[in-house]
Amino acid sequence: MVARAARGPPAKDIAGTEGSGLAGRRVVLCVSGSVAAYRAIDVARLLMRHGADVTCVLSASAARLIRPEYFRWATGNAPVTRLTGRMEHVELADFGRADLVVAYPATANTVGMMAAGIDGTPVATVLTVALGTRVPVIACMAMHAAMHANPAVRRNVAFLRRRVSFVGPELAGGKARVAAPEEVLRAALAAVGASAALRGRRALIVAGPTAERIDAVRSIVSHSSGETGSAVAEELARAGARVRMVYGPGCHEPPEGIAVRRVRSAAEMGAATRAELRAGAEIVVMAAAVADYAPASPRRSKVRSGRAGLTLRLRPTPKVVASVRRICPRATLVAFKAEAGVKPARLRAAGLAMMESCGADIVVANDVGGGAARRPTVVLARGARAGAVRLRGPREVARAVRAAVESALDGQGLRR
Repeated sequence: MVARAARGPPAKDIAGTEGSGLAGRRVVLCVSGSVAAYRAIDVARLLMRHGADVTCVLSASAARLIRPEYFRWATGNAPVTRLTGRMEHVELADFGRADLVVAYPATANTVGMMAAGIDGTPVATVLTVALGTRVPVIACMAMHAAMHANPAVRRNVAFLRRRVSFVGPELAGGKARVAAPEEVLRAALAAVGASAALRGRRALIVAGPTAERIDAVRSIVSHSSGETGSAVAEELARAGARVRMVYGPGCHEPPEGIAVRRVRSAAEMGAATRAELRAGAEIVVMAAAVADYAPASPRRSKVRSGRAGLTLRLRPTPKVVASVRRICPRATLVAFKAEAGVKPARLRAAGLAMMESCGADIVVANDVGGGAARRPTVVLARGARAGAVRLRGPREVARAVRAAVESALDGQGLRR
């Protein structure tokens, strides 16, 4: 009989299933007594899916609201609900023992104790140790809006900002609502994520279609959902980049927590992109499906139906990608090229031609004809060989773009 190798708790089987940005990172998740405490389980599981090993610490109030055993089930690690002679606060957050501490949710009481160095709960004591050992700390507040507006709470937050990264809250309906798990993940990846090449980089993603007005109710719209551009934005943000978007009227909503400038026409997209470039960008991803032509004389009113025919005179639109090198000559530029029903060699040639015409460092050339599973995609980078591959969906394209950008930045000596 062959003995099987010992395995860890089943809860840890999800580790790294959605990414490796937190691989090998030890995260302490501190849960305070807010009704939002139940969402901490989602945060723990999401961090684990990106490689983190998570241990939870609960205050007595949190343990009354949600059973500590749930956190053992979620993480595979025993939660801490009280401090004993083992000195759990030191064991978890002392020098070299934790890579990141997340307070989720952080109540006004926890924020006050953290600011004053008062160790009134296991959560507050762990946070005291973390602040003393310079472990990165993320705090996600949850409380009523009136409490959030209290001058004492505001002073505590202002004092802690020098040392603590606050994520959220969202003020709505009289509540200061705790940040979504995805926002916490982005902050965690920015703080301790594995991508040294992307962490802190300013990235601009231009995505979605454009709509060129024919009359008051009709438009010529490019065929694009915006999903791939949104996936690239999320992938780079998860790797620690500071991402902004210029987004056309796509049907796919951009990721939460990313600043988005919404536009409609090619002219609006060009103006917004130039404004964002002037604000500074180190990585630019041009994933938008920008109309090559627009009606020369759009009507202000509706064109009546029932006519025998309608002739549209079209004018070419300015190339949005052409402004990137002029405004940000040192940025790493990723351009997208769409073809339909062409062979891989033709697809590669079209990508290379675009690389030369716009000065891109990386070109993603894809065949938008046929079924999604049959669409070949070519990822081209300067000085590197590339062949046609089949990337199944926007997520795989986004991961390929991230890898190509990291490689390009590494090759440039991580220039700033």
